[in-house]
Amino acid sequence: MSISILMLGVGAMFSGCQSVDNSSAVKIRGDEAAQLQKEVLIVREGDVLKIAFPGATNLDTTQQVRRDGLITLPIVGEVKAAGLAPSDLEKELAQLYSSQLLSKEVTVTLVSSSFSVFVTGAVVRPGKVMADHPLTALEAILEAGGYDPVKADLKSVSIIRNEGGKTKTYLLNVKDVLEGKDNDTFVLRPGDKLFIPVKFTWF
Repeated sequence: MSISILMLGVGAMFSGCQSVDNSSAVKIRGDEAAQLQKEVLIVREGDVLKIAFPGATNLDTTQQVRRDGLITLPIVGEVKAAGLAPSDLEKELAQLYSSQLLSKEVTVTLVSSSFSVFVTGAVVRPGKVMADHPLTALEAILEAGGYDPVKADLKSVSIIRNEGGKTKTYLLNVKDVLEGKDNDTFVLRPGDKLFIPVKFTWF
């Protein structure tokens, strides 16, 4: 999928006449986009985790992350899970249980996760979209009632995201996805804001 990334000021978010200057955009290759999406899954409060110990199945458990970000596990007690990627939590648990396990393998699976994104612009029902599973850009548009076939500019869909305290915008060509020219692989993160601009027309 054609993805461009550039910095935008916070004040420019979703203004009625928002435009994106592509002159300074940095093109991201497909392999870079794939790497970007690997970072999507982060454990958050309220998520349900399945934790499996292949070498000690008696320790297997399914836990919901509490509001304080902790889970309670056999033997080791409370462990902070919120804010970690599942792979990082696996490493943390493998270390905590190192004296108890013959096999140091631990598997953490995100069973369910409830989060919200915001969809606006040329869609039928602009506003907050709730999800309990990984949500792609196209799926979010469909959850918002779909796009306006007359007004929507699907070649320049913007995803505005906060990363490390900085605001970044990813430009997506959703039209290529709908026409089967590309895969719908851009997965949204909690709090993302998706904007479909209106096509420019001469009157």
